[in-house]
Amino acid sequence: MPLPITDSAGLLAILAGNAALWFHLEKRFKWKVFQIFPPLIFIYMVPAILSNTGVIPTKSPTFDWMRSTLLPMFLLMLLLDIDVRAAVRTMGKGLLVMLTGTAGVVLGAPVAYLVVGRFLSEDAWKGYGALAGSWIGGTGNMAAVAEGLETSGELFGLAVVADHAVYLVWLPILLYSKSLAPRFHKFTGLKEGGVEQLTAVAETLKDDRGPPQMYHLLALIGIAAAGTYLAGLVAEVLPELPPVLSTGTWRILLVTTMGLALSFSPARRIPGSHMLAMALVYLFVAMMGARASVDALAGQGLPFLAGAYLWIAIHGVFLLAAAKLLRVDVHTAAIASAANIGGAASAPVVAAHHDERLVPMSILMALVGYAVGNYAAFLAAWLCAWVAGVA
Repeated sequence: MPLPITDSAGLLAILAGNAALWFHLEKRFKWKVFQIFPPLIFIYMVPAILSNTGVIPTKSPTFDWMRSTLLPMFLLMLLLDIDVRAAVRTMGKGLLVMLTGTAGVVLGAPVAYLVVGRFLSEDAWKGYGALAGSWIGGTGNMAAVAEGLETSGELFGLAVVADHAVYLVWLPILLYSKSLAPRFHKFTGLKEGGVEQLTAVAETLKDDRGPPQMYHLLALIGIAAAGTYLAGLVAEVLPELPPVLSTGTWRILLVTTMGLALSFSPARRIPGSHMLAMALVYLFVAMMGARASVDALAGQGLPFLAGAYLWIAIHGVFLLAAAKLLRVDVHTAAIASAANIGGAASAPVVAAHHDERLVPMSILMALVGYAVGNYAAFLAAWLCAWVAGVA
C-alpha cells in the first residue's frame, strides 16, 4: 500500500473509521479510561500520529473541502435544534446565570492570556479563541471558531487537550456542589420553594420529533448546503477587519445567524439534525488532528494549560456572583456552568446527578450555548488578540 494515503476516499475512511471506533469502544466496553480520556482526545490524536508518521498527509484538497464546505454545513444543522423562545420562557434566572458564566469565559480569556501569553507563540490567541468556543457552546463551536480564525492544527490540539484537562477537575466540582446545597442556598439567600418551582417547569420541556426518515436527512443536507452557499457569497463582499474579522469569520457568523433564524421556522422540527451534525463535527476534529504537528503541540502545552485553569477560575467567580445576585439554587448554577464548559454532552450528566427532572432544562440551556458560542468566542479571541498586541 503506497504511503501517504492521499485519495479522498481513503482519507475519509480513516478519519470516519477512527471516530466511529472510539465511540464504539466507549459504548461497548465502558472502559474506565474514557472517564479520563474521552473519545474526542483519541479522535484528534490518532490522525495526528498517522500524519506525523507519514501514513496520511498533513495537507490535502480533501481537508480543504471539509473546512470550506463541511464545517458550515454541520454548524447550520447544529443550530437548527435551538428553541430560543422556550429557553427564555422556561429558564428565567437560570438563563441569566448561564449568560453571566458566558461573560466570565469571554472576559476571563484575555486575563488568562495576559498572564501566560509571554510563554506562548505569537498566534496562540487563536487557540484561546477556539477553546472559548468550546467553553461557551461545544465541540461544534470550537471547530467553527477555529476555522474562522484559521487556527493551526497544533493550537486546536492544545485547545482540545486543555478543554478536557480542565473538565477533569471542573466536572467533579459541579457534581460535588450538590452536597453543598444548604450552605450555597444560605449564601445566595434562596427562598423556600425555589427548587421545586424550577423542577416543575423543567418537567414541561418535552420535544419528541420521532426518528429521522431518509427524506429528513436529504432536506437537512439541502438546507445546510444552501445556507453555506449563500453565506459564502455574502462573506466575499464584506470588509475584512484583521486579525479576527476575516472572510472566513464572516462566513461562520453568517451561517450562525442563518441557523438561528431557521430555528424559528418549521425547519427546526426536522428530526435528525443534531445527530447528523455531531457526526460531521467529529469527522472535522479528526481532520484537524491530521493537520497538526505533534512536536509543536507539546512545545507550549504547560503554559497554555495553566492559563486555562486560571480562566476557569474566573468563570467560577462570575457564576457565584450571578447566583448570589439572582438568588438561585446550586442545581441551576451547576447546570449553567456545565452547559457552558461541557456543552450538551455534560450538562445532562450534571443535571441528572442533581435532580433527574432537570435534564430537559439542561439540554435546552446547552443549546443556548450553541447559539451564542460563535459570537461570544470571536469576541474573546479579539480580546486575546488585543492583549497580544496584534489587534
